[in-house]
Amino acid sequence: MSKKLQRIRDLQHFGEEGGVVPVIDVASTSTFLDPEDMSRTFRGELQGCYLYSRHSNPTVQMFGRKMAALEGTEAALGVASGMAAISCALEKCVEAGDHIICHSVVYGGTYALLQNLFPRRGVQVSFVNFDTLADLEAHVKPSTRVVYIETMSNPMLNVAPFETLQQFKVKHPKIKIIVDNTFAPLLASPVDFGADVIVHSCTKFISGSSDLIAGAICSSSDFIESLIDVNHGPVMLTGPVMDPRVAHELYLRLDHLHIRMRAHSERALELARALEKQHIHVIYPGLESHPHHARARRYFGDDFGFGGMLAIELGTPERALKLARALQDNKFGLYAVSLGFSRTLISCPAVSTSSEIPEVDQRKISLTPGLLRISVGYTGDASIQVERFLEAFRSL
Repeated sequence: MSKKLQRIRDLQHFGEEGGVVPVIDVASTSTFLDPEDMSRTFRGELQGCYLYSRHSNPTVQMFGRKMAALEGTEAALGVASGMAAISCALEKCVEAGDHIICHSVVYGGTYALLQNLFPRRGVQVSFVNFDTLADLEAHVKPSTRVVYIETMSNPMLNVAPFETLQQFKVKHPKIKIIVDNTFAPLLASPVDFGADVIVHSCTKFISGSSDLIAGAICSSSDFIESLIDVNHGPVMLTGPVMDPRVAHELYLRLDHLHIRMRAHSERALELARALEKQHIHVIYPGLESHPHHARARRYFGDDFGFGGMLAIELGTPERALKLARALQDNKFGLYAVSLGFSRTLISCPAVSTSSEIPEVDQRKISLTPGLLRISVGYTGDASIQVERFLEAFRSL
């Protein structure tokens, strides 16, 4: 059993009457037996008590402990969405006049946040394609406060150069490294390579059912506490809190995340290999043809494979959309954004989840209008899934 799974397994929370499943605490506010304790809490002198659910909630805290065990951090905080996790984590790290280095290939919503909103707050952002330490250091300024990257980039499936980030952290310990690990829960451990903050869109693989919106921030206890500080905490003051009912759902689903991630990875690898044999241009880190395959093998290990995401290059948007339609008609998958569902989801990133990125910048990161992104599900028979894809592909 991996250390991550053991940490999750060792967490035990019981219901009020000893039930094996913890209860859901839906109270929006909590009582103080001593009125002075409330005053001390607002002054920041008293920690660890419940005040108001925008500040803290017992069920959300239980979920946070499980996410911290997953990522190997001291603490974690559940929030209302993946974008809330990203924006609040970044907001805590920078102020007007500061500088962020962001990897050039990121989710379209992240790109829009950093390109369109943060500059309004006086924060400068550089989008950089870095692999080596020299690539990264060439863009460092005295005002640089954050380096931001995704473990596996959305949608190009580049694998983050964690060894470069580790070297960078040694040389620049005060610059925060924030890693979005949404595509690779359990696969990779960014904290082992110097990551200070790990964010997740729990809407995806953590949930696994495409039935809720949620996010999480994993970091040191001090950083997590700073997010809910009553005077300066971006989560406390902007209010993207996680509903305790959602926290309870996710808390329970984390127990079988390892089973689901293995299933996603096995199906994705089988499909990728079958398509490559047919000389279809498939992008998947588990294939030796992927430019970062060796890197993925070093960082991901053998426990959970290479993830459930792959991409197909069709050359033109017309072919991509035609294939997407044929795949849905042929019951291979559903044409929809998002990922991590038990069923296969298909989308054309250039006109959907990456449409916020201007065409000129899409070309710079090799994102073409003919790219089809596939979140490979694990329902149904694997061989039938492959055959349905090939049948749809032959219709082009």
